[in-house]
Amino acid sequence: MTNIRKTEAFLKEQFAGCAYFREHPADGEYRLQHSYRAAYAAAQIARKEGLDEEGLIIGALLHDVGYSMPFETGEGRQNIWQEHGRMSARLARPFLEQLTLGEERVQEICYGIAIHVDGKADFPGEKTAFACSIGDADDVDRFDAYRIYDAMEYADFRNLQIEEKRKWLQEKMNWIRRRLGEKSGTETARQMIAERLLYQQQYYEKVLEQLEHSERVDFSYKQV
Repeated sequence: MTNIRKTEAFLKEQFAGCAYFREHPADGEYRLQHSYRAAYAAAQIARKEGLDEEGLIIGALLHDVGYSMPFETGEGRQNIWQEHGRMSARLARPFLEQLTLGEERVQEICYGIAIHVDGKADFPGEKTAFACSIGDADDVDRFDAYRIYDAMEYADFRNLQIEEKRKWLQEKMNWIRRRLGEKSGTETARQMIAERLLYQQQYYEKVLEQLEHSERVDFSYKQV
């Protein structure tokens, strides 16, 4: 069994053993599917940038494994986001040390996992292109088309009042404009992330435009 297949089996085992995911299977399914999509993005980045493809795929697969750790209360689940990168690194390290990756690669994978949320780790490391690419692969999926649906469903967009919809869309577009100015670990990742963010921006702009014609008859068009 290859290192990647072993990692896939480990990830599934951790998620299957998570009491929260057993009680909320849709959350577990999303987290696993997101991990696969991040791994796919990691492979694309690695191939174009000449990085270690196997290592980057493994890091992307494990970047959210910390969500399987026991945070069973509602408050705990809310607070896990800030810490899940460091939690994931702690959970992943003993497993990674059993693979044929080498000490240096294990350290770099763990550091990349740890910093992918807020740029901080609880152990020393260097923000190499490889380490930063784990978080970049995560962002490529988080900013892609599926997240539009996911974000609108999470916000219960359908049931918002029209002014609330406008406000939500404006806040999303403002966030996208800020995020477009942030750096990535590689030029490949920057381009991939920017492409997806611009797609989201165009989509939200189109929805906002539709809302402008949703409350009254619009006589601004030319009658034929």
